[in-house]
Amino acid sequence: MTIAEAPPRLAAAADVSLRWYPDGPYSLSRTLGPLLRGNSDPSFCVQGDVIWNAFTTPDGPATMRLASAGGGAAGTPLVDIQAWGPGAAAAVKAAPRLLGADDDWQGFDEPAFHSTLPRMVQEGRRRALAVRLPASGRMVDQLVPIILEQKVTVIEARRGYRYLVHRYGTPAPRAGTSTPAGLVVAPTAAQWLQVPSWEWHKAGVGPQRSATVMRALRSAVALERLAALPALVAGEKMQVIPGIGAWTAAEVVQRTHGCPDSISVGDYHLAAYVGAALTGRRTDDAGMLKLLEPWRGHRQRVVRMIQSTGFRKPTFGPRMTIQDHRGH
Repeated sequence: MTIAEAPPRLAAAADVSLRWYPDGPYSLSRTLGPLLRGNSDPSFCVQGDVIWNAFTTPDGPATMRLASAGGGAAGTPLVDIQAWGPGAAAAVKAAPRLLGADDDWQGFDEPAFHSTLPRMVQEGRRRALAVRLPASGRMVDQLVPIILEQKVTVIEARRGYRYLVHRYGTPAPRAGTSTPAGLVVAPTAAQWLQVPSWEWHKAGVGPQRSATVMRALRSAVALERLAALPALVAGEKMQVIPGIGAWTAAEVVQRTHGCPDSISVGDYHLAAYVGAALTGRRTDDAGMLKLLEPWRGHRQRVVRMIQSTGFRKPTFGPRMTIQDHRGH
């Protein structure tokens, strides 16, 4: 990856700026997509080839604008990075890893390894050469919404997360008149710990999940230190906290570390999905892990490539019912 200082035009518009050149094809939206909690995530705003993200850094809040273009030499892809606010410098420093700068597909694409992959996965890779695995390095920002997704539908979890972020987050640092309306910095650990029980209830978050958030964030400083550890070690240490299991840990390190191997064991749909894709038959977690074992080290990449084909498993029976207890 190549990093170059942004030209004066960008530097004058932002507190800190950078221009990043990925090696090879690159898709900003497909790379950062897993970090968004749906299209209405209050901390993100997608405007075509531009993605805005507001978040907290060790130096304070920041608003970051990421603009994807093909304006480099001979049309090579680039990402213009601009940031505003007290945390602007820290945000820009961490941006290349966020964009997948450390995500190395060389082993996956090595011909001998690639030839062992199922045809569907090979086709998925052909379609997704521009995809990288992002590494946000922000443990609290990823852990909280993932805990809220435990054992409920995605619709319920994202509705509750959106309510709480709007209620307890803070307005994003201003980026002049171009700041997207309603962009919000998610609560810090200290702010999450101030959410009263009745607000969790209004958000549709049950006491088990809210208690897990509270337990985890009482150790927020130690939690953030996990970002510096290898992904699998961080995932194991995270599971020491009651209420955080293998599924939650895997979902977190996929996003904070860009882990290419972590698998979300215990997911309501994933095992059946992978089984249907690779064998035409649904399977359970043990069956999924057995299927993916030949590609250990790259199992998350295999799953992402299946997903990139647009494959959908056959559905049988009713969907999970959405329970709304907020008025009770």
